[in-house]
Amino acid sequence: MKAIETLLWSIALPGFGQLLNKKYVKGIAFIFLELLINTQSQFNEAIRLSFLGRTYEAANIVDIGWLMFYPCLYFFAMWDAFKDAGGGQTPYSFLPFVFSAYFVTVGLMYSFDVTIAGIFFGPIWLPILSVIPGLAVGWLLQIVLLKWRRPSIP
Repeated sequence: MKAIETLLWSIALPGFGQLLNKKYVKGIAFIFLELLINTQSQFNEAIRLSFLGRTYEAANIVDIGWLMFYPCLYFFAMWDAFKDAGGGQTPYSFLPFVFSAYFVTVGLMYSFDVTIAGIFFGPIWLPILSVIPGLAVGWLLQIVLLKWRRPSIP
């Protein structure tokens, strides 16, 4: 249960899970990096505008150079907090986190140019939607590797 609690707090803000795990230096470092990237990229304002349906405005104000750091920081902080709290004991359980970071980063790169069914999702919604295939690929790869790793019984 503690692993899920720290994961959920880490989803709320990178670093909170580490503070719950009493990893104070790491937690403060993640919070500092989150605040730095967030303010430099204007991430909160882009989130606000996107939630109001103003995705083109969000795309115009966000600094992609800074925001590109966020997905890896975010998913690594989640994984780290989850693992330190006792989660992730199954082999390859890091893969859904890693592939989510990859897919969200790619989603962010394409978010300024892609429309789906005439809808411009922008730099917030397209990366969020990219979590779904990232998780799916990570879990699928984990399942395949676990089956491949196990010796077959004759």
